[in-house]
Amino acid sequence: MAGCLQVITTIDTREHADAIGKKLLEKRLAACVQTEGPTSSSYWWKGEIETVEEWRCIIKTTVEKYNEVEQTIRSFHPYEEPEIVGLPITAGSLTYLKWIEDSVK
Repeated sequence: MAGCLQVITTIDTREHADAIGKKLLEKRLAACVQTEGPTSSSYWWKGEIETVEEWRCIIKTTVEKYNEVEQTIRSFHPYEEPEIVGLPITAGSLTYLKWIEDSVK
């Protein structure tokens, strides 16, 4: 197996989260996109602490597709510096992991 990832991004609205998810699926860069929220995020930005409401997208993809996933997210994302983090899936149901890989081919 090539290796599967969960890619996480957060974004300002449900509509933006749904649009990113739809585009990733249409381009076959993701097997699944889950949207959670709203959630409260607090972070440092330009020397100040900010607190905003955001939506989290959890994207199931492969290591091979990561760069395309990142570029697609950036092309739709309104933030100057969006969170885009890829976490390796180190264990899981082999049939589920195969489904992820087959879905993004």
